[in-house]
Amino acid sequence: MDQTAHIDTPPEPDGIAAFKHAFRRHAAGVVVITALTSEGSPVGFTATSLASLAAVPPLATFNMARAATAWPAIAATEWVAIQTMGARTRHLAERMSGVHSLRFEGDHWAPGPHGLPILNGVTSWMIGRIVERFPVANNVVVVVQIEEGALGEPDAALLYHERAYRKPGDAV
Repeated sequence: MDQTAHIDTPPEPDGIAAFKHAFRRHAAGVVVITALTSEGSPVGFTATSLASLAAVPPLATFNMARAATAWPAIAATEWVAIQTMGARTRHLAERMSGVHSLRFEGDHWAPGPHGLPILNGVTSWMIGRIVERFPVANNVVVVVQIEEGALGEPDAALLYHERAYRKPGDAV
């Protein structure tokens, strides 16, 4: 008989487990949000929470955790760049969700309006002025008014589904 101690992980409450399972199966579009720190250093993160709020004026929202490494910059800045990702830029979505210190190493981005980092090859980018920040639990809903932007080259959609970045039709 095995004499080693075995510690069972307590089960998650039903609501948390249901939430996690459902959102793993809910495919979401992928964007990268970038900003500058007060010292002018680039920060950014991959997000799946971008939503259109209104067309007139052009408002969008995204959510982020206050524990995120980019939160201090987002909390202190007026401007963000929102970049939509396609299948060709999957590697950038992965990079921007990876090790913080490596996100802006290399020549995969350039300064855009207001000096904001714009990633190369994105399907579109928008510059947003932050108009509201709503704290909710340990997170924040950020509302931005879109001031300008541009389209990139067309590309297949990039989705986040079952904990991976995929284009439509990829095997799960």
